[in-house]
Amino acid sequence: MMMNVIFLLMALTSTSWANWPDEHISQAVFSRSVVDRQPVEIITKANDSLGKIYFFTNIRHLAGHRISHRWIYQDEVKATISFKVKGDRWRVWSSKNIWRARAGLWTVEVVDQHDKVLLIKTINVEKSAL
Repeated sequence: MMMNVIFLLMALTSTSWANWPDEHISQAVFSRSVVDRQPVEIITKANDSLGKIYFFTNIRHLAGHRISHRWIYQDEVKATISFKVKGDRWRVWSSKNIWRARAGLWTVEVVDQHDKVLLIKTINVEKSAL
């Protein structure tokens, strides 16, 4: 009986981690907003009428470390926002204003304090009709 419980716990734990984008990131999404430290209206595509776009990351087991969101447009870093991780589960987000002239592919790299890329997410911002 005890062996079955241990096996079940191991299976559940490994399955949960297997669905994470990275061993230290349980969630990484673009959204329209962040409210009460949760992403609101998760998006996978956008248009330039959206105005501001958020990138939300749920960090696990990196207390005491520093991570950054590196926003990239047309192979050029447009912003790097750094966060000090203060707990075993730490939620952070950054945002970028998207103007019509900056439609196209936007990439956010989540990097650790040693500049190691933990995760890369891309979103296509399309031009809206005038």
